[in-house]
Amino acid sequence: MSLVCAISNEVPEHPCVSPVSSQVFERRLIEKYIAENGTDPMNGQPLSEEQLVDIKVSHPIRPKAPSATSIPAILKSLQDEWDAVMLHSFTLRQQLQTTRQELSHALYQHDAACRVIARLTKEVTAAREALATLKPQAGLVAPQAVPASQQNAAGAGGEPMEISEQVGMTPEIIQKLQDKATILTTERKKRGKTVPEELVRSEDLSKYRQVASHAGLHSASVPGILALDLCPSDTNKVLTGGADKNVVVFDKSEEQIVATLKGHTKKVTSVIYHPSASVVFSASPDNTIRVWSVAGGNCVQVVRAHEGGVTGLSLHATGDYLLSSSEDQYWAFSDVQTGRVLTKVTDESAGCALTCAQFHPDGLIFGTGTADSQIKIWDLKERTNVANFPGHSGPVTSIAFSENGYYLATGAQDSSVKLWDLRKLKNFKTINLDNNYEVKSLVFDQSGTYLAVGGSDIRVYICKQWSEVLNFTDHTGLVTGVAFGENAQFLTSAGMDRSLKFYSL
Repeated sequence: MSLVCAISNEVPEHPCVSPVSSQVFERRLIEKYIAENGTDPMNGQPLSEEQLVDIKVSHPIRPKAPSATSIPAILKSLQDEWDAVMLHSFTLRQQLQTTRQELSHALYQHDAACRVIARLTKEVTAAREALATLKPQAGLVAPQAVPASQQNAAGAGGEPMEISEQVGMTPEIIQKLQDKATILTTERKKRGKTVPEELVRSEDLSKYRQVASHAGLHSASVPGILALDLCPSDTNKVLTGGADKNVVVFDKSEEQIVATLKGHTKKVTSVIYHPSASVVFSASPDNTIRVWSVAGGNCVQVVRAHEGGVTGLSLHATGDYLLSSSEDQYWAFSDVQTGRVLTKVTDESAGCALTCAQFHPDGLIFGTGTADSQIKIWDLKERTNVANFPGHSGPVTSIAFSENGYYLATGAQDSSVKLWDLRKLKNFKTINLDNNYEVKSLVFDQSGTYLAVGGSDIRVYICKQWSEVLNFTDHTGLVTGVAFGENAQFLTSAGMDRSLKFYSL
């Protein structure tokens, strides 16, 4: 049944019914009639807009006008619609052709830009390599860094003091080291035993989880990150050394590589970020220590302190001197600015390769680990071995001094971590790990509250109680480096699975 408006006699768009006369009206027309007369147009009885009842119907289809009911009129209507469709189709084809031309032009420009960028990148790389080659020739790497007298003395197994004096451990340098140690000791006493308020509490630390993982820093053809360090002044800057012979600076906040430093001829096993300058250090089994400019992306200094692979690297608190250990059984103390080796010493009675080295926070003593499981403590000013810590079995893989200067943590290939009291010169705690657990990295946070162990997995212990508060097994390969962010706000790790991972709340 079709609805027809009683006023217009047409199909209404919005039909409604009058309860007074039961007639159907177009709402627009009946509302206008009620506004003028206030009655029902069919019987004249009073009627208001509120009394009208809407009728729910599907959208009405208006009948064609009488003029469109003849065959010629219908044919004309179809022809008009066909012409409109063809015109619209032609317009669309024109727009498509224009868009194709614009896209083709844009692709051509993009291809040309890519070619220019590739050429410029190649030229920049060639220029950097040329600069890195020219700088040592210009005298930045002093050829007298390892004098012949030192080489002869080392080869002949001469006295350590003789070697030191020939190379130049001057009273001025010793005084500089002493002054720095005095300042650091005074600062430590001022801090006392108070823990920084910003330091993450152990209950929060235990809730840490992996929040980011980056696997593209180093080459996939020679997988593995072998060394890790954070910039002390900005722990968002991460430094890694890889099996691909490259050193990479990564920005955690920007999640991008800042610099890739190439120059070593063998894998990079140790890296250090300078605390105040835009400079990093790296060591390798290629017998060299390299000093790199992060801003320039090039090598500015090559320190040739050893005749064997460099196994350990540590930066003195002054930021001016490097300690290195080597398979040639010597440890060396070198000037970063000149590349000169100031002193080079070996323990002739031991006759064993050194595997790692680390400065004490004060910088006047340091520790070295050996391939025959010994930990040796050395006095830098006197260049003498002042204490030995036996107890491990297998080569020592990592050592770390706590910030308070009282504790030394050591790890070796015996699946254990030993804690030593430097005041009493004895082992006061041994953390036995799982069978066949490999300890590769030990690090205390900056406050000395937490100790992180990296190897077969990652474990974090709270100092003094020495209880485990955290354990991560996210790496698919051996963990070779761990580090704490500022106030332990995050933890980072690198491993043989080529990935750099970050953990936090």
